[in-house]
Amino acid sequence: MENFSWKKCIKFLWDNHRGKSLGIFLGLIISLSILIFGFFKTLFVLFFIGIGLFIGNKIDRNDDLLETAENILDYIQKFIPPVFRR
Repeated sequence: MENFSWKKCIKFLWDNHRGKSLGIFLGLIISLSILIFGFFKTLFVLFFIGIGLFIGNKIDRNDDLLETAENILDYIQKFIPPVFRR
């Protein structure tokens, strides 16, 4: 019988079941975060991770961040009542 190796097991799972392995790992991390820190603190952190991912993706694609910010602000401004607009 061959010796068991965690390294080989993890490599096999990553090579053959990458999506499932990543999903299990992320689910474990998120569930532990909710248990340790609470739902809203975890949601807060995930929200800012998403913002960081969005900005990093824009930087990687060499998009203009100021133009993107203006587009987002214009979109948000549609939902603000006219009394509060500039």
